[in-house]
Amino acid sequence: MSMSLMYPVIVLGVMGGAFGLLLAIASKVFAVEVDEREELISAALPGANCGGCGFAGCGAYAAAVVAGNAPVNKCAVGGAEVAAQIAAIMGQEAGSMEKMVAFVRCSGTEGHRTTKFDYSGIDDCFAAMRLGGGQGPIDCVNGCIGLGNCVKACKFDAIHIVDGIAKVDRDKCVGCQACMGACPKKIIDMVPYAATVTVPCGSTAKGAVTRKQCDFGCIACKLCEKNCEFDAIHVVDNHAYIDYSKCTACGKCAEKCPRKIIHNAKVATASGEKEVPVVEG
Repeated sequence: MSMSLMYPVIVLGVMGGAFGLLLAIASKVFAVEVDEREELISAALPGANCGGCGFAGCGAYAAAVVAGNAPVNKCAVGGAEVAAQIAAIMGQEAGSMEKMVAFVRCSGTEGHRTTKFDYSGIDDCFAAMRLGGGQGPIDCVNGCIGLGNCVKACKFDAIHIVDGIAKVDRDKCVGCQACMGACPKKIIDMVPYAATVTVPCGSTAKGAVTRKQCDFGCIACKLCEKNCEFDAIHVVDNHAYIDYSKCTACGKCAEKCPRKIIHNAKVATASGEKEVPVVEG
């Protein structure tokens, strides 16, 4: 190789070595020390990165706990066990942690609801919402479109489309809230896993309108509210809403509801009471 060709090679080699040395020095000088507790918390977390804690991922949540910006019991996926581990790392009490699960406030299954038109576009609830005056193909403004955005968002196979609407498997749900963010109608809420009385309707229309649009929708008659001895259920925005901090699961509201839209999972039998899964819709 001639000297004229060797010089550029030598120069590039020297420059590469110099830049490499500078980068190595810079990495030491500007290195950010990571609190050991942050690494321990990250290792204790399940690594789902679901965002249910309110942070971008498990790493961000771990950093927030160490910084004092988040409680130790915010990981819905890990539950009480992980909360106890994080509390031990931080030298704190884990506190109580009630399991919460997603709940779809809609019972308008196929054949029991009216529609504006037959949608045949892509399977995306937001896409369908662009039609029908920004409300989608379902007449009920608050009705589940049923195209599965919530299903796609769930990493735990806990929600599926059944008879045209979303249904939650309470035993698989970890309460990450990913489905809530994916629902354009905002009809998915969180309820206590232990809740046995539920109202799968979120219609904000007046009773007369709801009667025409859905066979099961709440008509805001307030019979549930009038018959509750514990002030635990009220009609808000034309549909019944349960305050679970007051509800005793007595079932009177379900008994009095003329539309049978209030579901009580405690089913009386000849041999007493037995627990059955809460059925939405």
